[in-house]
Amino acid sequence: MGRRRRSRAQYLKGELIEREDFSEDLAAFKFRVDKQLPFIPGQYATIGFQVDEKIVQRPYSIVSSPHEPFMEVFVELVPEGATTPLFWELKLGDSVFIRDRLVGRFVLDTESGMTRHVMAGTVTGAAPYISIARTQKIEQEQGKASPHQILAIVGASLSWELGYYADELNELAAQEEWFTFVQTVSRPWEDPEWQGESGRAEDVIRKYGDHLGYDHTNAVVYACGHPQMIENAKAIWARARFPEERIKEEKFFVIKEE
Repeated sequence: MGRRRRSRAQYLKGELIEREDFSEDLAAFKFRVDKQLPFIPGQYATIGFQVDEKIVQRPYSIVSSPHEPFMEVFVELVPEGATTPLFWELKLGDSVFIRDRLVGRFVLDTESGMTRHVMAGTVTGAAPYISIARTQKIEQEQGKASPHQILAIVGASLSWELGYYADELNELAAQEEWFTFVQTVSRPWEDPEWQGESGRAEDVIRKYGDHLGYDHTNAVVYACGHPQMIENAKAIWARARFPEERIKEEKFFVIKEE
């Protein structure tokens, strides 16, 4: 019993205060946490659910900024997963366990001296980039300088899979010169009203990077989400002469058999 109490002491309570379902298997969740937890945009939270006598937990990249009074995550349902089906059972007012340490190394590179950043993601892989962009926007409003230029390229099968995050990122791009957002759809034949870019995220990273002047002499590149996209993007950037230390990656899940 003592071990269980000490283990539980590592967690805070997160109360669900808002939920938005974008599709049957994609949703955004906002939690009110017992206390504000410090973190660097791009880091992740370990979120757990009580199953019998155990807490089953998994890491989730944080969408919200550390300046916001809630914790937000963007989740894709994996029917056979240990925790994502439990998210889908949540109702407003329900609680989850959140580890009291927020960690991760997939953060904005401020050590290389580069001020340009190309961020490629697939669906929920947009989460750390949204946190980074929100934070820079908030800090700019607080009077801090915004030295970093960001090109965010996010791929999805269908345009609505990004839900209101697409609107947020498009609005930010329209407002701020330092931020450019490209959404691309890989199944445009199933999304006939979509008029934007088509293809996977890695299909267009050179097109937009080259056009806007983000290259191996001045930029850091990031890939987050589907492991196959990450491998493809890394190979493309390597051929474009980006050094290995300026190619960052964060895999979210295992490739499913089709």
